[in-house]
Amino acid sequence: MYALLLAALALSEPGASHEHHDHGSELGRVSFETTCTPSAQQQFLRGLALLHSFQYEQAETAFNRAAAADPACSIAHWGVAMSLYHPLWAPPSAAELERGRAAVAKAAAQPARSARERDYVEAVSTFYRGSETLGHAPRAEAYRLAMAELHKRYPDDREAGVFYALSEIAAGTLDDDPTFAREKQAAGILNQVLAAEPDHPGVTHYLIHSFDYPPLAALAVPAAKRYAGIAPASPHAQHMPSHIFTRLGMWKESITSNLKSAEAARDWVSQKGFDGASREELHALDYLAYAYLQTGQDKAAQGVLDRLSAIEKVDDPNFSVAYAATAIPARLVLERRKWKEAAELQLPDTVRTLASLDTFRWGRAHIHFARAVGAARSGDRATAEREIAELATIERELKIPPGTYDWTTQVAIQRGIASAWLAHLAGNNEEALRLMRSAADLDDATEKHPVTPGAILPAREQLGELLLEMGQPRQALTAFEASLARAPLRLTSLHGAARTANLAGDATKATDYFSRLTQLTSDGDRARPEIEEARSALAAASPR
Repeated sequence: MYALLLAALALSEPGASHEHHDHGSELGRVSFETTCTPSAQQQFLRGLALLHSFQYEQAETAFNRAAAADPACSIAHWGVAMSLYHPLWAPPSAAELERGRAAVAKAAAQPARSARERDYVEAVSTFYRGSETLGHAPRAEAYRLAMAELHKRYPDDREAGVFYALSEIAAGTLDDDPTFAREKQAAGILNQVLAAEPDHPGVTHYLIHSFDYPPLAALAVPAAKRYAGIAPASPHAQHMPSHIFTRLGMWKESITSNLKSAEAARDWVSQKGFDGASREELHALDYLAYAYLQTGQDKAAQGVLDRLSAIEKVDDPNFSVAYAATAIPARLVLERRKWKEAAELQLPDTVRTLASLDTFRWGRAHIHFARAVGAARSGDRATAEREIAELATIERELKIPPGTYDWTTQVAIQRGIASAWLAHLAGNNEEALRLMRSAADLDDATEKHPVTPGAILPAREQLGELLLEMGQPRQALTAFEASLARAPLRLTSLHGAARTANLAGDATKATDYFSRLTQLTSDGDRARPEIEEARSALAAASPR
């Protein structure tokens, strides 16, 4: 058995093609003892580091190179199969499942020299076994159980612990457990590995995912601040800290994170000779637009939309691309309260192509939602009714595989918000409040998918807006403060809380919220009425 290698993954690829470009930066440090030759081991470790940063395509390539360098390196085929699983994202496509089954078959055809490597192969095989007919959820659960057993069998194998922790985090995304028991268990394992391998990319990455929930987000700040430095060549490693920064309203940090991620993503695609954009760049752009809007940097947010509109193709037109392509245009009109523009929102042809709207119909819902809210809030009842009907159709016809994220619930929340505003337009305020409270309760009980920085419009915030329109400032203030507890430092919620506190006669609280808003938008364009209102209110409250 070859000695364990502990290597910094700033590895040069063989050859001179774009695909083999050496980024000259680290991807992190990983250790995994194998029976492969040293040249195959080098490629295997590179693949492992890429896998831990969700650079799946590049990881698969590296693992295949390991297998080519040493045909007896059976564990490399395990790596290929793992690269096709991506447990925290969408289930593998039919083509990916076929490649995964082929990789498992190759590993079985020439079993690894060590029992430990054979056990890793057996664990991943549980996910692919029966995948022609068996659904994703039971296979994912079978894999989780297999990894639990492997972790128990090899307690000193830190990689076994890391992959088992990831399987628990993936299972937790489908639980409705308010105690986050799975995530906390996973974090306990990861923190043990962290003490021994502080530069392991997967440990910090998965700690962020473990705590990517409002009650836990503050616990992930150390990991968020460290991960990007561990793997600076990875676009996903540059982006992932912004999940926590977004949860905590750390907008400047989120902007920096996603600018670096977009740049790294452009570097990846240029080095492999692709003349389009990376899905990683679009994912970063969505978070970037969201952060710009919260800080009043509307021109910069428009620049993000301009960049999106200029992209004609992506390397992997998956669901994250569909989300960004539809969420960014919707956010820009709704966050800036451009109601008439929202009611008439149309996607540029290039963006419609990127969004794959026939495949990802929940993405189409973002556009109908923007139109419905924009129409209801600008007095266009007919358009609002038509767009709400479209939302109802999408909600009814969406087919969500068991054990995967339920986008139907998100469409239901959007339909509820839009219907509430339509009821308000029609003068039926009792029905409007009922619909909006129902949407807010459902939103509060539902966790966002990791692909999104947040709802297009938070329902609890919308309840505050509705109550404010109905002349109920005290109740509106309660709604805005509840929304801020779940999504801190959102510009609209801060402004709503300040206005309602002022109307409710709480001058101290109003001043506090207006102060936070002006601090938040210190780099803003000052184009939004909310910003000028805050400055004027603070000036009027200052001693003369």
